[in-house]
Amino acid sequence: MLSEILITKANTTNSTDADLNQGWDCKEGERKALLEFKHGLIDPSDCNNKTGNVVKADLRNGWLGGEISDSLLDLKHLNYLDLSFNDFKGIQIPDFLGSFERLRYLNLSYAAFGGMIPPHLGNLSHLRYLDLHGNYYYNSPAVGVYNLNWISGLSSLEYLDLGGVNLSKATTNWMQAVNILPSLLELHLSNCELNDFPHYSDPNLFVNITSLQVIDLSRNNFNTNLPGWLFNISTLRDLYLNSAAIRGPIPHVKLQSLRNLVTLDLSANNIIGSEGIELVNNLPICCNNSLEELHLGSNGLSGELPDSLGNFNNLRSLNLKYNNFDGPLPNSIQHLTNLESLDLRKNSLSGPIPMGIGNMLRMKRLDLSFNLMNGTIPKSIGQLRELTELYLDGNSWEGVVSEIHFNNLTKLEFLSLHLLPKKQPFRFHVRPEWIPPFSLKYIDISNCDVSPMFPSWLRTQKRLYHITLKNVGISDTIPEWLWKLDIVYLDLSKNQLYGKLPNPLYFSSTAYLVELSFNRLVGRLPCSFNVTWLFLGNNLLSGPIPSNIGDSSSLEVLHVSGNLLNGSIPASIDKLKYLSVIDLSNNQLSGKIPKKWNNLNQFYAIDLSKNKLSGGIPSWMCSISSLSHLILGENNLTGELSSCLQNCTELYSLDLGNNRFSDEIPEWIGERMPSLRQLRLRGNMLIGGIPVQLCHLSHLHILDLAVNNLSGSIPQCLGNLNALTFVALLYQEIDDDTKHYEYSNDMELVVKGQDMVFESMLPIVKLIDLSSNNLWGEIPQEITNLSTLGTLNLSRNQLIGKIPQKIGAMQGLETLDLSCNHLSGPIPMSMASITSLSHLNLSHNLLSGPIPTTNQFSTFNDPSIYEANLGLCGLPLLANCTPPNNQNHKNDQDDKQDDEDGRYMTWFFLSMAMGFPVGFWAICGSLALNKSWRHAYFRFFDETRDRLFDFIIVNMARLKRKIERIGVHG
Repeated sequence: MLSEILITKANTTNSTDADLNQGWDCKEGERKALLEFKHGLIDPSDCNNKTGNVVKADLRNGWLGGEISDSLLDLKHLNYLDLSFNDFKGIQIPDFLGSFERLRYLNLSYAAFGGMIPPHLGNLSHLRYLDLHGNYYYNSPAVGVYNLNWISGLSSLEYLDLGGVNLSKATTNWMQAVNILPSLLELHLSNCELNDFPHYSDPNLFVNITSLQVIDLSRNNFNTNLPGWLFNISTLRDLYLNSAAIRGPIPHVKLQSLRNLVTLDLSANNIIGSEGIELVNNLPICCNNSLEELHLGSNGLSGELPDSLGNFNNLRSLNLKYNNFDGPLPNSIQHLTNLESLDLRKNSLSGPIPMGIGNMLRMKRLDLSFNLMNGTIPKSIGQLRELTELYLDGNSWEGVVSEIHFNNLTKLEFLSLHLLPKKQPFRFHVRPEWIPPFSLKYIDISNCDVSPMFPSWLRTQKRLYHITLKNVGISDTIPEWLWKLDIVYLDLSKNQLYGKLPNPLYFSSTAYLVELSFNRLVGRLPCSFNVTWLFLGNNLLSGPIPSNIGDSSSLEVLHVSGNLLNGSIPASIDKLKYLSVIDLSNNQLSGKIPKKWNNLNQFYAIDLSKNKLSGGIPSWMCSISSLSHLILGENNLTGELSSCLQNCTELYSLDLGNNRFSDEIPEWIGERMPSLRQLRLRGNMLIGGIPVQLCHLSHLHILDLAVNNLSGSIPQCLGNLNALTFVALLYQEIDDDTKHYEYSNDMELVVKGQDMVFESMLPIVKLIDLSSNNLWGEIPQEITNLSTLGTLNLSRNQLIGKIPQKIGAMQGLETLDLSCNHLSGPIPMSMASITSLSHLNLSHNLLSGPIPTTNQFSTFNDPSIYEANLGLCGLPLLANCTPPNNQNHKNDQDDKQDDEDGRYMTWFFLSMAMGFPVGFWAICGSLALNKSWRHAYFRFFDETRDRLFDFIIVNMARLKRKIERIGVHG
């Protein structure tokens, strides 16, 4: 609606075009101007007016759009114009707005203007308030300036907000332009792409801006320390420099000038070390009575919090989150009796909560989460009657929290006690009939002992929209009243809940997330549900997936892995057009993957692994460009790797392991999947070589091609896999289970000789497994470039040659298996420098020489890792190595003995060659020439044969009689 067009002598009323035409004592020209201005706008409502000259037009938040008519110029007495929070679709700010000579207030913020700000606005010499703040929503039109010279004409300006305006073209002179404004009280240049924060030594240079009360230069990229002139502005009340790439040191000596400072925000910068401690120590000297807000969060500040923290008499908000402060909370903190918000999360604070916490009677928000604090939670926390939010997550609390802690917390709305998994014994103990004095909206109690019975007191909390009771030892059925709440988020995972789920599963309104995994729920999967994210994994659900599951139109994420579901995958899933994640893994599903899921074009992850599915990969999977995880391992899938998978260009993880796929590994995997990080094809029947195109996958950190029929040599270019040359960071802390992701895939890999399942650690696992194939040739030297590779398994192939000499450069290796090949030569001494190596297998090769004995090799006491290498010697083998000096002497003797043996062998073979013809003709020649000798020779052989035959016959008869006599007497 065009509202609140105020004119002299009148209050605001509503009017129509007819009202304006009827007069209402508006001057004819100005009435016509209002009508033309209104008709040029896209607005479903009417304007407001009264008689007299129009001096104020307040069209704020009216959803206006379209063009702004220059008829507005006829409002010659206009001194107030507000078009903020509208949607002008990126049109440029009209030049003619600079023609309102009487204008004192101009607000065009958040109105979706675009293009460059017209310098004509510099003609508004009477303007006191100018707000051109850019747009706040995503993908909104950009606003910028060529320079800020036009600001010099705004000599009366007291308030200037150019937040969100691109000032990159004016980044070097913005300070000079602002310095010309002698009356300026507030300067807001947040998120303006400024990168120059001028440092000037002359303290008188900025005399014109020493009356500033508010400076907001947040969300820029100055990358410098604070200039000294900033601390000469004694009138400064609020200073916002958060997220501005500010570095230390902070000029503490000059802080004494800031006597009126109320707000200081230096959060999300690069101020590190003890700078925060010094700042806290020095600020009370100048502004212990004035400072109300101190925000130093998200820096790198460290050290123990000083006792001087308690000297800020009027401090209302203290934010030191995401730093490295350690040590205990100072007892002086209890003196901050005006404090309303204390945020110390994500530090390294230790020790208990001070008992004096109960003195901070105005406290509304207390966040001590994710520190190293311990001890019991003091009962005095129950004295904070104004407390609405209490976050004590991620610490190692002990003892018991009971009703006494909450009896006075009548305003509590948010309660979070999400502890680290079972670090210390901790109980949340209240009576089943307890009626709390508060009315919660949010509760998170996790990883502690609550009660075997489901907490019945939650039934009294009518405003609850978030319930997390995770791993709290509940062994009970889920009460029916729970399903009747207006739940948005429900997490009851990792308990011992039993019984059946309601069918259908409906809340009073659509729930965003329901997490019931890792319980003992039985029965059938509900046929329909009004849930967006549904997690029912690792229960005892059985039977087929309902054929009408597609009727649950709101479903986006479905996890039912680790149950006893059987039958086929229903085709009706195709109706879930918003489905982005489906995890049916580790069930007993059979049949083929449905051929027609053509309506599912928003898939992020598909996990059908560990079932009994057969057939091939259907073509619809290949048409989903958004697919990031395709996990089909451990099934009975057959055929060739579908060529249409190359359309899945955003794949992050591809797991087709332990199926029956055949043919060669496609080259397009390395050409069409640039984002691929995990490739698991082990346990199939793949043939051919390893395509060199895989080397193009710069993000690949898991390559598992084991147990196939691959042949050829190992590509040298594997040494170019970039992801295996730098240390990967784990973005989620291992113990932090507070975040819930739509899909977190796991992968079974062979590491350290064992099958291991990786889930949270998977992003930092670095592995190449080419074992149990028919690869030949030498291990490429280039593979030693992979300095952060954790597991290298080349066992059970036909590899020859030596172990690369530079293998010691692979400092990240934890597992190395080269067994069952034909490798020869010594074990490289550089391998001893791999101090992270904990699993080694070099057995069944042709290695020789001494086994290294330093560093990690001194811990390898199992001789089986070296067995079947006949040339190896030294511990832990029984074969001793000859000392080096004796070895040289022995080698000399062996060489001499070899020479002598060589001469003897020469004469031996020469004599043999001459003796054979002489002996042959001496005997056979005589028999051939002399007939009587020939007859005598053959008669001798005949007689010898007859005697031998008679001897055998006689002795056989004797033996037979002897056996018969033994049989009779027996």
